[in-house]
Amino acid sequence: MDTRAVVPPQPRGNGKVHGEAPRRNQRVALEDRTNFEAGQVEIEGKITRRITRSFHAQLLANAQKNNGNPVLVPGDKAAKNRNDAPAKKVTKKAADEDVIVVSSDKEKEKPVNRGKPVQGSRKEVKTLTSILTARSKAMACGDTNKLKEQIVDFDAADVNDELAVVEYVDELYKFYKLEEDDCRVGDYMDTQPDINSKMRSILIDWLIDVHRKFELMPETFYLTVNIIDRFLSRRMVTRRELQLVGISSMVIASKYEEVWAPQVNDFVCLSDYAYTGNQIRVMEKAILQKLEWYLTVPTPYVFLARYIKASISPDDEMKNMVYFLAELGVLDYQTTIRHSPSMIAAAAVYAAHCTLNKMPFWTETLKHHTGYSEEQLRECAKVLVGFHSKAGESDLKALFKKYTKPEYGAVARHTPAKIC
Repeated sequence: MDTRAVVPPQPRGNGKVHGEAPRRNQRVALEDRTNFEAGQVEIEGKITRRITRSFHAQLLANAQKNNGNPVLVPGDKAAKNRNDAPAKKVTKKAADEDVIVVSSDKEKEKPVNRGKPVQGSRKEVKTLTSILTARSKAMACGDTNKLKEQIVDFDAADVNDELAVVEYVDELYKFYKLEEDDCRVGDYMDTQPDINSKMRSILIDWLIDVHRKFELMPETFYLTVNIIDRFLSRRMVTRRELQLVGISSMVIASKYEEVWAPQVNDFVCLSDYAYTGNQIRVMEKAILQKLEWYLTVPTPYVFLARYIKASISPDDEMKNMVYFLAELGVLDYQTTIRHSPSMIAAAAVYAAHCTLNKMPFWTETLKHHTGYSEEQLRECAKVLVGFHSKAGESDLKALFKKYTKPEYGAVARHTPAKIC
């Protein structure tokens, strides 16, 4: 809106009046120009004014008095005279703002921050290093998620089974892996002048036949072998006593594992009365004293039960093949002292997969629960497969005959695997 005064037209005939009109219009124009130079100009409803030190101090004082309410600009006669103009307000921002806009209440305030650089419309340019780093992180996360997907939680089906102790099973097997080294024996044949490793294999092969005739649990057989090895590593025995040690060890293992353990007289009959019942009891007492009654040990069977389950839905043929290969390993003296029980169990599972052509031979689930990679198991698995290839021609026939029976799936007759 133009603030200049409107001068009515003057008649041209009167020279005096005609001469005064231009002087009056020049005065009004001079006043308007003076107001413009002072900084008070009306532009589309907004009145802006140059901020001087005195004016800035006055605005701050008025704002403090009104507690932040709108402040009228002093000297703004045009706003006072206009009926349609709303009240003016001044908003004070942070200390780094040195421009204040006095505008109408109908419009939002847009403070200009002089303390921070104004961001342009230029897009952020990513460097090659940042792109490669982000891609590597994405690939790493993808590999981790893929690995988690490959590990199958096969314990989920046994959550409601109290005997499965799903909430403790992982900690139990971590403890077994730590304790198996304490239960292993070193090379003790040098301390046994009257017996050798071949005699030990003959004894265990005979005990396999006794174990099958009594229809004992698999745990009993593996504990029997562990007791024999630990006792022989601590006491020297004669050749005549070796069978007695085997019988007494199986008596102890049967009492520990079986619900209905065989009687001592039953072992006397199977030994063809080579020993009396009293001799078996005396040797049983001597073994327990030497072992300090320490019978809760992680044998290969403890790990076999877990690793077979980790194979995900194994069939009976798979289970029988694993037991056959594991017993071949336990039968050999060098394999027993060179490899831990968990290694023998894991290698038996791997060799069984290779023999039966169960693909894949080794999974991420088995690797996670056994703690062994395929490369770590290959050497021990080759040994077990070698025993399998020679089992039919060996003089020790009890184990081979056992696993050629139909109830064991005749797995001993399978073609041995070829592990490179």
